[in-house]
Amino acid sequence: MCEIHCREATRGRVIEEVSRMKITKVEARWLQVEIPPENQHVSDFGRLTTFDTALVRIETDEGITGWGEAKAAVGSAGDHAAIVATINSELRQLLEGEDALSPVRLWEKMYSGVRAGYALSRGRTFPEVARRGVRIAAISGVDIALWDIAGKALNVPVYRLLGGKCRESIEAYASGGWATADGIGAQLLKTIQSSGYSAVKMRVGIMDGTVENSIARVSAAREALGPNVKLMVDSHGTFDVREARRFARGVESANLAWFEEPVNVDDIDGMAEVRASTDIPIAAGESFYTRFDFERAISARAIDVLQPDPAISGGITEVVRIANLASAHHLTLAPHLWGGALLFAAGLQLAAALPNCIILEYSKGFNPLLSQLASDPIEVSDGRVAVPDRVGLGVTINKDFIERHTRRME
Repeated sequence: MCEIHCREATRGRVIEEVSRMKITKVEARWLQVEIPPENQHVSDFGRLTTFDTALVRIETDEGITGWGEAKAAVGSAGDHAAIVATINSELRQLLEGEDALSPVRLWEKMYSGVRAGYALSRGRTFPEVARRGVRIAAISGVDIALWDIAGKALNVPVYRLLGGKCRESIEAYASGGWATADGIGAQLLKTIQSSGYSAVKMRVGIMDGTVENSIARVSAAREALGPNVKLMVDSHGTFDVREARRFARGVESANLAWFEEPVNVDDIDGMAEVRASTDIPIAAGESFYTRFDFERAISARAIDVLQPDPAISGGITEVVRIANLASAHHLTLAPHLWGGALLFAAGLQLAAALPNCIILEYSKGFNPLLSQLASDPIEVSDGRVAVPDRVGLGVTINKDFIERHTRRME
């Protein structure tokens, strides 16, 4: 009996101490890594010469530090000055002095700004006018860092705070595929053989010049991979509706796992038209902000696989909401994770806890932010990623890497 009382008393003291944790400093910086010419690739985004992200660091009065990642673009490059400024000049004022262990409340405060009191008392959002784009991406990075703090404070992985682990590991797909028809097969085979992947994604669309060239590349890829490897395609929204429908008809025999962003993501009705014309599942969401964008796509019956990017769509808090929305409509989740180690770690914690998360993206372009930002990078083995039991996001930051690759802003 004494042991139980002692244990309960200790737990009570821990909870009391943790409940007092306050944010003392919020800071963001732009990380930029040069991509060597031999490792650069060309897509509809042009030739990518850098890998960029906005790194978020939040300090508390208990000495616990949380790390997050925010992105200005879905690809590897992007101008992160505005995100860094938004966090350092605007969100910092809303956050410092607040309870670090209230990420959901702070999400509402950042989203609704001066009207956050109304949002929390009335049970609905009163969003800032500038609630899309840069502001949501900035909120995303802060939110990820707050969940990291919460896990560290309670000495548990983030997935524990999200309801516990649904799986010990999750399938990962290798994301790459830019070669021409005569080289795409060899490129994808090399990509999947590196870590035993059974799923791979390639790029198609306007970068190929014509729909027929895209079809030829997919046909060559499927022939090289054989029937047992999952093959996804991503057109980055560069087909128009007629082109996307023609492409889908042309690759019917390739048995695609999904067709990602068939048309411009602003054309939700066009995406729905493409989905209605094919049996290939339609995936989208890397460019969507918050659950409200996803709700419109779901209502239009435009989407099968939701792909929120935790560093763009609203952080861990919002991806949980998006996943619940998807589940209510019998849809699945496959987070977009083309970024650094913190983004991937956030996606992995979500994948561990969310029942309808089916697969994770693992970027195969040149990406030191994924392999070197963390001292304990996450590895893919036999095409799967094990869920780590380290506290918080499970990432130990390589501070030397940060200092070497911080872009100095004037």
